[in-house]
Amino acid sequence: MELYNEETARSQMRKGTLDFIVLLVISRGPVYASDILAELKKSQLIVVEGTLYPLLSRLRSSGLLQYAWQESRSGPPRKYYSLTDSGREFLDHLSENWKELNLSIKKLSADK
Repeated sequence: MELYNEETARSQMRKGTLDFIVLLVISRGPVYASDILAELKKSQLIVVEGTLYPLLSRLRSSGLLQYAWQESRSGPPRKYYSLTDSGREFLDHLSENWKELNLSIKKLSADK
């Protein structure tokens, strides 16, 4: 049996927030998948393509994302993702939930 350690806890916390984080990145405007990966890496949230593409597909199937093909100067057309109206509304709800959770954690931390 594997021990539960800090790295396991960190990994689980990241997995739990990944949908929210990806929606935040996409909310800034249409974005290409490799740009999402670069943005996450820049924020020290390392995500591999094998994790991102199924997530994007699931969010799209749920009606939260849409994509449009755009021509590329350096190769084949690229798929750019953007939020749907439902996706924007969903992100607004997640943002409120995040604020509430953050306040709860701060309160618990201050009480220790």
